[in-house]
Amino acid sequence: MTNSVPVVVNNDSFAPVHTQTWVNGRHNVRCVKVIEETWDVRTFCFMSEQPVMYFFKPGQFVTLELEIEGKQVMRSYTISSSPSVPYSFSISVKRAPGGLVSNWLHDNMTEGDELAVHGPVGQFNCIDFPAEKVLLLSGGVGITPVMSMARWWFDTNADVDMVFVHSARTPRDVVYARELDHMASRIGNFSLHLICERIENGQAWHGYRGYLDAAKLEMMAPDFMEREVFCCGPTPYMNAVKQLLESKGFDMSRYHEESFGEAPSGVVEDALEQAESAQAEADAITQSDMVRVEFTNNGKSVQVAPGETLHAAAAKLDLNIPKACGMGICGTCKVLVKEGEATMEHNGGITDDDIEAGYVLSCCSVPKSDVVVEY
Repeated sequence: MTNSVPVVVNNDSFAPVHTQTWVNGRHNVRCVKVIEETWDVRTFCFMSEQPVMYFFKPGQFVTLELEIEGKQVMRSYTISSSPSVPYSFSISVKRAPGGLVSNWLHDNMTEGDELAVHGPVGQFNCIDFPAEKVLLLSGGVGITPVMSMARWWFDTNADVDMVFVHSARTPRDVVYARELDHMASRIGNFSLHLICERIENGQAWHGYRGYLDAAKLEMMAPDFMEREVFCCGPTPYMNAVKQLLESKGFDMSRYHEESFGEAPSGVVEDALEQAESAQAEADAITQSDMVRVEFTNNGKSVQVAPGETLHAAAAKLDLNIPKACGMGICGTCKVLVKEGEATMEHNGGITDDDIEAGYVLSCCSVPKSDVVVEY
């Protein structure tokens, strides 16, 4: 018979941890680690001074607010880490030839550096499209959002059957190679397939060679028609994937993709150019067709023609509302409409809660009446 010893529980020893939860907005963070993934890809890990639970939907992205050569520059990057590691988040950046931000990050961002980020946002994620069987397709650094998804399912022991197919130029360009091998070796519901476009002298390679095609897809995922597909990579890669799936009669409502470029300029016109073009058209528009946009923080207002965005209106007044994409993706140009009505056509850069609170993305919002904007 053993003697029982009474246990005294001191409730003071269980002090509550007061932790903030990440929500879409502007946040100050500090770089705490820089990891060399490949010869031209680095992962930058960020945390806050005070504990923050960085929960997001795997596949979403943040927008970095940087100052480069004396100018404010915004650029969006997918979060490559998983929310299952909640007190930090990471982005993985490929050094692009001539890329302003990617080269600056590789050459200048070090541990201890502080910056502001906006987010998280994005419709491309695995939480909003749950499935028991998934096919994760990626090319190049487009691996980052699907890696976030795979890490999430792996860490949470999710009952999700994953087929992970990644295409790279050469074996030395495969990002997260060791971690992918580790995941494939640890669980039975993670099937890994790597494709290298070419093999350089001295490189050992036993995987697939060339490009993803119908024959390879049939071997890697014979049941791909039954899977939810998440795809990210260069535009030509994603176009080829879509053509392949469509040719097989795949239900494209189960296909989801994401694409971010280093330089969004050229995708849409700069707001000033939009404003100048709209001004020329406005000469033929009667005064009754014009609407008034007022910016409360600056006490300025301007008349705009039908179809002009709030961002273009601000540009006419030399007000610089930061933006990174110009397509309603990054969420950087969010403003509050206090009075009036504006129609917004966004691409996932704003949450339903923000919309309900009256926020819009100025780059893709057109006033339908006189409006008052908090900016």
